[in-house]
Amino acid sequence: MEADMGVLYDYFHATDHTTAVNQAIGPDGDWRHGTSLGEMGADWIDAKGLDPHVVLTKLVAYAEGVPFTGQRDAPELIWPEPPYPEGEPTDPDSPWNTGLVLEQLPDSWRDILATLPEDAVPMVTAQWYEIEEVDFADYLHAKDTVATFMALACRARMAGAHLYCLCSP
Repeated sequence: MEADMGVLYDYFHATDHTTAVNQAIGPDGDWRHGTSLGEMGADWIDAKGLDPHVVLTKLVAYAEGVPFTGQRDAPELIWPEPPYPEGEPTDPDSPWNTGLVLEQLPDSWRDILATLPEDAVPMVTAQWYEIEEVDFADYLHAKDTVATFMALACRARMAGAHLYCLCSP
């Protein structure tokens, strides 16, 4: 699967922002700690270059049965904490210099993916397989990826948790 291969996207669920930051970035947001989602016991998926702003947004739109317009609820930046510093961050200790970004996905996306009927999966997959931002190996690879996102969303919903995306260079 080819997509934005310069940036990697890991999706996981956590009950709150503090837990998400601790699992994805490091204890209390210390990115120098060098933690990983797996080491922290997170329920996560490695989605390679499947970005939340276009690629996942299209999947959610197709799962909802609405045309993709690019105008949906957007992921919310959790870390580094906004606002972005004016100009280029010059402080080498600034978290803005890490390239790491942690975002919370809208709960509506979690719910749409978690409740997608099995009989709708082939049509949703067919639509998503055709997007230009990703070159899936084949239809079955796209279908497996849809199922993976659905399963993560189901587990998050059952746990009363939110979905998050860690974007890393």
